[in-house]
Amino acid sequence: MATRGFVSGLSIVFSAIILTVYILHKTHKPFLHSSPNPEQPDEKIWPELELNWRLVLATVIGFLGSAFGTVGGVGGGGIFVSMLTLIVGFDAKSAAALSKCMIMGASASSVWYNLRVPHPCREAPIIDYDLALLFQPMLMVGITLGVTLSVVFPYWLITILIILLFSGTSLRSFFKAIDMWKEETIMKKEVKRPKEFVNSRGELLIDGYEPLIPKEEKTPMQIFRFNLCWKMLTALIVVWAAFLALQIIKNGLVICSTSYWVVTIIQFPVALVVFGYECVKLYKESKKRKTTGNPDSVCEAAIDWTAPNLMFCAFCGILGGTVGGLLGSGGGFILGPLLLEIGVMPQVASATATFVMMFSSSLSVVEFYLLKRFPIPHALYLMAVSVMAGFWGQFFIRRLIAFLQRASLIVFILSAVIFVSALTMGVIGVDKSIRMIHNHEFMGFLEFCSS
Repeated sequence: MATRGFVSGLSIVFSAIILTVYILHKTHKPFLHSSPNPEQPDEKIWPELELNWRLVLATVIGFLGSAFGTVGGVGGGGIFVSMLTLIVGFDAKSAAALSKCMIMGASASSVWYNLRVPHPCREAPIIDYDLALLFQPMLMVGITLGVTLSVVFPYWLITILIILLFSGTSLRSFFKAIDMWKEETIMKKEVKRPKEFVNSRGELLIDGYEPLIPKEEKTPMQIFRFNLCWKMLTALIVVWAAFLALQIIKNGLVICSTSYWVVTIIQFPVALVVFGYECVKLYKESKKRKTTGNPDSVCEAAIDWTAPNLMFCAFCGILGGTVGGLLGSGGGFILGPLLLEIGVMPQVASATATFVMMFSSSLSVVEFYLLKRFPIPHALYLMAVSVMAGFWGQFFIRRLIAFLQRASLIVFILSAVIFVSALTMGVIGVDKSIRMIHNHEFMGFLEFCSS
């Protein structure tokens, strides 16, 4: 299976780099260590919020990054962090916190817009709640692991992982977009009447024809109510609240104390209970459809929901969360491409990934607020820009897709956003690593409890 090969390749590269560097760390300490300076405090750099060319340029970049990032379902965190450090002048940690605020604003507005959009080709919500509930707990567990590793790993190693993982994911998404573009071109040539691709509501029809019995026109409010599945939404909110409570409790404890590790470990059974419930549900639905001869897919995905595939999804969720927590970019950079890999339609993949990202980013924002990691005026301003960008991006791109009859545009945008993030974060990482070498700063692995 191509999906397994791709994700397995990423995980092998990820593990090989870490193992190689760790061996070098143990055997060649003079090479990996410069003069340690543990007494150097983390300096907060918070520029004043004032109208100047830096703020105007940051607004434009933030608007475009939010618009295209939410359409691709990846958020654009890599672009935001680079913009906030290089242009506005924030320190790295404050920039990461403000980036989460922007992702939350853009994803929330995108979710609100998507709730008012019908499914492109069937009578189902545009957001796949089952997939969201399947991946959300694993992503949150992965984020916890990733944040822990980010404390231990040296900065230059994180930079290498950013360049390799983001470049590989971007390249894979780009080739997938090209394949989809070719399929859409063939489909357009086979259809005699091009207008059959778009129905009276401007929806892109994958099968290329209107049904013999026209679908009943729904009002925006009816579409909104249909897309809003309260039962599944309540379950997702409960999971979000449980993880938030555990994180708040953990932040008030002494690092590496017994109570600290107890609260940390509790997150795993909470996630496994939710994930296990959704696994059993999907497995039963898939088995029932096979026995009745129903060819329809479960959860929009092309894969069969067997036990090995469900465990594979759990691994991908943890990997995506770990990468997101480690690199400070959010799990969207893995979840968005992953949903496309398992056969989810681009429109549904974008809406679902953005929906999940809204929960994970809001969790981080609450934590950062309690830790006083970002200035409120900048956060409110940038969130307002991201909210408007989220609406504009969804509106413009969906109209463009309906006009050009090319759903592959979403995948091209996803690939471009990941590539730009890899480029900007890679440049910043290389520059900072070089400065650390010149300043003879400590560049080896750190102990979690002492750091």
